[in-house]
Amino acid sequence: MEVQLLIALQIIQIILSITIIVLVLLQGKGAGLGGIFGGDGGVYRTKRGIEKTLHQATIGLTVFFFVLALVTVAITAA
Repeated sequence: MEVQLLIALQIIQIILSITIIVLVLLQGKGAGLGGIFGGDGGVYRTKRGIEKTLHQATIGLTVFFFVLALVTVAITAA
C-alpha cells in the first residue's frame, strides 16, 4: 500500500513539474529577472487576462508541488 502511494505521488510530481515548465515557458519574456537590475526600462505593467491566469496557475501549481514533495518525504521517513 505504501509503495503504491509513493509511486502515485511521484507520478503526480512528474506531471506537475512538466506542467509548471510549460506554464513558465508560455509566460511573457519580459517577466524575467531583468526588472530587478534595471533592465525593465521603468515600464510597470499589470498582468491581465491570460497572462494573469498563467501567473496564478504557475504559483498555485508550484505551491502544490512543494507541499506534495513534503508529504512524499514525510511518508518515506515514516
